[in-house]
Amino acid sequence: MLQIRNLCKSYGPNPVLQNLNLSIAAGEIYGLLGSNGAGKTTTINILCHLLQTDSGSITLYDQPHSEATQSLIALVPQENLLYGSLTCEENLSFFARLYGLSKRQRQERIPACLKAVGLANRLKSPAETLSGGMQRRLSMAIALVHHPKLLILDEPTAGLDIDARTAMWRLIRQLQAQGMTILLTTHLLDEAERLCDRLGILKHGRLLAEGSLPQLRQRIAAQEIIVIKTAEEESAIARAQTLGFPHRRYGEDLAFWLPEVMELKDIIGCFAGILLTSIAREPVRLEHIYHEILRNPPVAERQADHLCTNSSTLSQLGRGLG
Repeated sequence: MLQIRNLCKSYGPNPVLQNLNLSIAAGEIYGLLGSNGAGKTTTINILCHLLQTDSGSITLYDQPHSEATQSLIALVPQENLLYGSLTCEENLSFFARLYGLSKRQRQERIPACLKAVGLANRLKSPAETLSGGMQRRLSMAIALVHHPKLLILDEPTAGLDIDARTAMWRLIRQLQAQGMTILLTTHLLDEAERLCDRLGILKHGRLLAEGSLPQLRQRIAAQEIIVIKTAEEESAIARAQTLGFPHRRYGEDLAFWLPEVMELKDIIGCFAGILLTSIAREPVRLEHIYHEILRNPPVAERQADHLCTNSSTLSQLGRGLG
């Protein structure tokens, strides 16, 4: 459905996207993950024709992405872009006009879109009277008004409480069930884990890893992760090394990777003689995978970064000599 090939974008001498390649199949939810500055927003801006690429190509349904295919895409930005004094109906009508919908089309689409996001009874309510979660759903209705094929959601639940977040997750799944293709960016790894069919992890404009959660889970040589608290951390780490249990730090937590699921008594026995304050067992989650991929990118990516650095240096030298 969407194909991005060798996409490059720089701001002056600073590369932001470096030969980015990814594809999204029709009807799937694809999660694009990465820290601030990884290139997520730049990718979205290019898809929405807010930025020009330096090189590379984008195709939608096998057509080069252009003004002709732009109507296939809709964006729900991180900040709600609503007119607070206008009603839900008036907000939708305004944006529908921008998309070129006729009066008859607007009369059909506006009630349908509000119903789809659970706001059918707020047709005449000013946007400023809606809760944060409702305003987010109104933004979603605006994005749907022109029948897009690809919906881009930039941090769709940022700032929402747990109830509003759960309602948004439910809406996203409903849209997928109706055939919508969704590109999602989020800093909430549990959100990505719950919603996404496939995930891509960006760092410095490069896609370090891509796949379904089971595929990405193979990047970690662990069947289970244990988190322990002890005043004898060095002794615990030394013991784990003799047992072949790699250790990691997740924030302040000291964690060990177990190559197989073990009985709790056997785990405790592995640390016999070391005073453990607490021990917790966790499945391998996206959080662990994400941090590991950022910490240890594939060799090919490290080599590419090195080559890019050398290439940038040579380019600057060339300009100086010129």
